[in-house]
Parts: sequence; structure tokens; C-alpha cells
Amino acid sequence: MDPESGNTFDVIIVGGGATGAGTARDCALRGLRVLLLERYDYTNGATGRNHGLLHSGARYAVKDAESAVECIRENKILKAIAPDCVEDTSGLFVSLPEDGLDYQKQFIACCKKAGIETEKLLPKEALRLEPSVNPSLLGAVRVPDGSIDPFRLTLSNIQDACAHGAVARNYHEVTGFVREQDRIMGVEVTDLRRKQKLRFFAPVVVNACGIWGQKMAELAGVRINMYPAKGALLIFGHRVNNVVLNRCRKAADADILVPGNTVSIIGTTSTRVPLDSIDHMHALPEEVNLLLREGAKLAPVLAKTRILRAYAGVRPLVAADDDATGRNISRGIVLLDHETRDGLKGFVTITGGKLMTYRLMAEKTTDLICKKLGVKTACKTAVTPLPALQKGEVPAETTGKHKKKTVVAKPAPQPLVCECEHVGVDEVMYAIRNLGIDDLSSLRRRTRIGMGTCQGELCLCRAAGLLADHQKGSSGARRNLVRFLNERWKGMYPIAWENGLRQSQYMEWMYKNVCGLTSEEGGSDEI
Repeated sequence: MDPESGNTFDVIIVGGGATGAGTARDCALRGLRVLLLERYDYTNGATGRNHGLLHSGARYAVKDAESAVECIRENKILKAIAPDCVEDTSGLFVSLPEDGLDYQKQFIACCKKAGIETEKLLPKEALRLEPSVNPSLLGAVRVPDGSIDPFRLTLSNIQDACAHGAVARNYHEVTGFVREQDRIMGVEVTDLRRKQKLRFFAPVVVNACGIWGQKMAELAGVRINMYPAKGALLIFGHRVNNVVLNRCRKAADADILVPGNTVSIIGTTSTRVPLDSIDHMHALPEEVNLLLREGAKLAPVLAKTRILRAYAGVRPLVAADDDATGRNISRGIVLLDHETRDGLKGFVTITGGKLMTYRLMAEKTTDLICKKLGVKTACKTAVTPLPALQKGEVPAETTGKHKKKTVVAKPAPQPLVCECEHVGVDEVMYAIRNLGIDDLSSLRRRTRIGMGTCQGELCLCRAAGLLADHQKGSSGARRNLVRFLNERWKGMYPIAWENGLRQSQYMEWMYKNVCGLTSEEGGSDEI
């Protein structure tokens, strides 16, 4: 049956984060008929709420050797297959006076054992490499860290999966399972936009819902004991550092400063939160104070650098002990075959891990799927480059199951919509016309509009205008604009003091008095 028009597939993957997207791509590359379902928009969970660190594995070398080995392997693979998503900045593990140098010796030995290259630097050498680092440092170790764009990475995986025959549907919420005795046969779905009830069928259903995986498992009648570990982060108004900075000590709060695109991000905290609160995560003022205080120890300039916003995500950890913060729980991959574990056939859960190991998680999951389906095709994702959409280039229409995407000649220069992130009209219009965009939040995830220094203050009206032209009406675009601004405010109010408060007040004045918007136009935050 043609999956484009039918409802039967070889595998259904629930969850549109990096792991679900990577699994969809791996399955599609092996010739399987794939359906990817996401409750809201892609990257809506932890994938879009991290600091974008391309781990070398060094952070885990001392306490979690298995994760360290996985990270350095995937680090090298991602640099090769996803250069459009990766910036190879390198990284420094810095020893401050309060840290001492005892940990550094153990750190270097464990990195060497895990296969992670290290270079021990004198303080003056570290300062020459990264001037923003605390000048009182005692020493530093250079490692192959970097930064990665999780939005671009995830969407590239989905794009390639669809180019190989997969079907991806966001705003489709799984509300139940089709079950016959001890076997899952498919899923019951609500199309949140069209308010339709649907059913899809497959011999294997994959739970790739991250921290929401426990609720999905319970819906299927099995149990996973997830540990919701909240992590808060801060985005600063410009790129403070060009090299990733880490504290060379046992993992603690605010010990990683990552440069990414036009900003720098400090993170993270780690606090256990109730499972029923994970749909409404935001950073608290006390978490902001902690991040700023500790971050300034790593790079003193942060104490006088404007903060753009604060945000929080929830790590998809599987509980193994009563640790109050979750820092002692392994970041290792957890792949559960519920047939062998719980006697429930046709249901698989992939969780744990981290953004850095999404591809490996997908490979392990797809290996299990293929084993169940009797498919012997080997994994290709470690050597097959991800498609890249460069700014200023327009990809040709893709037709046919295996036709490769080509790129036509560059068009004439287009005016910018977003100066902060250098996003042009052509890029915005391509996303609107070809990527199923009908709201500004989805446009942000695909183009980075509103993610730069002005936080949408100067570009949102332009983007909303382009969206209104495409939709042939302004009312929907106005509602989207208000909803987008309200969503941005959630990350701005914890840092609303001094210049941050002034910017928020100016933005409110501009959109209310110049643009004539009212809060009532946004309506409910629900779809």
C-alpha cells in the first residue's frame, strides 16, 4: 500500500525530536515504510531546549566511560555527515582556584582511556586561545568539543527521511493504541489542527517521546520509571566566547558556556521535577541568579553582558537511584524491547542518551526493528551525509521515492527579514511554501527568526507580513504574532530587570501602539 495515501506502514515512530527524526531517517534509508508522528512541532521537547554542545565525551570521561566513548565516536561522525549543523570550535576544561588541579590529572587519564584527544595548556596559552576565560585559572585542557544546531540537525533528518519515502506529520497526537491481546497493532491519533480522529497500523511502534516516554508507555500498558531532571539555561546577547568553556571538576551547575551562532549559552542546572509538570517548564528567577553567579566565575564578562532570555528543558533520564538532582544517573542509551521485557509485542522504547548520541540511538533502535521485521539491510547513517540547505540557495522540488535533492543556481540577493540571524526573504518564503509552515513558532525553528539579539523585535512584523501574503489574509498572521510574542515573554520575564526589562517594555509599547496588537488577538495557547 502506498504510505502517502494509506494508513499502513512497517514502523510508526512517536516523537519528533532528534531521536525520533534520526530513527525515521535510518528506517527509511533501509527501505522501510515509515510514519513519524509528533504531538506539536518538531524539536518541541528537550531537543530544542539544550545548550547545543557537540560533546567530545570529555564531560563524562571520569564518571561514565561508556557515554564518553559513545560521544567521541558520534562527535567525529557528525562533523563528517552534518557540517551544515556543526561548528568545530574546540573546547577548554578550565581549572579555577576553587577547583584546584587534582581533578585535572584524573580527567586527562580518563579522556585518554576513552579515546578523547587532550592537550594540556598553561594559563597564558588558554587565555590566548580564549580571552573571555577567567584570568585567574590555574590550568586548562583542550578537547575536541564544538557546537551544534539542534533545530537544523533534526529537520535535516526529517527532510532526508521524507526524501526516501517516509511520511512525517506534526500536530498529530497519539491518544491510544490499537491492540490485539499481547500485541500492539497500531496507534489512535488526533489531528490537532483538523480535529480529526485517525488510525495508523504497523507491526512495530517506537516510543521516542523523551521524558514523555513514561506516559506513552503507560498508555500502552507498560511501565518505565523516568526521572524528570529539569535543566535551566541562559542566552546572552552576543557571542562572548569562541571556544566552548567547561569547568574541570565534577559536574555541577553552570559549568558549560557554549558559543552558538550569534550568542553564547550558559548551562545547566539539574533539579528533579514532578512528571505532571513537564509540559510547562520555564526557568525561575533563582535559577537565573545561580547561572549568572556561577557563569561569571567561568567567564567574568558575563556579569555585565545582556541576557536575552532564560529557558528550561527536561532530561529524559531513566531512574536508577534516589539521587536528588539526577547528576549521578548515567546519560547512557536505554533501548527497551517490550516484547522480551513485558510480554508486549510490537512495542519498543528508545530513551536516555543525549542529543550527541541521537544517531547511535536511532541505529540501535532500527537494528531492533529490522530484526523483528526480518530485514537485513545495514545501517548507512554513519557514512551518508545529511542534506544541507544553505542560505541563498533554493532546493529543487523532490519527486519520487529515491530522487536526490539538487540545487539550482543562486537567485539575486534578497532583502533581510532578520538582521540578527541574517535570514533573507527567500529563505523565509521557501520555508513557508515548502515546509508546511503556518505559524511563526514553526518558522523560528526552521530559520532562527526571532532567536537573535532583538528576540523578534525588528523581524517579526516582516515575517508575519510574508506569512499573511501567503495565507491571503492578515487575521491569522496577527494571532500568530501575538502568540509568538507571548511565548517569547515566558523566557524574558525571569531576566526582566535593567536593560532586559527596558527592552521588554519597549517591545510591548511598539507592538501595542505602533502595530495595534492586543493580547486578546492571540487567543488560547492551545492548538
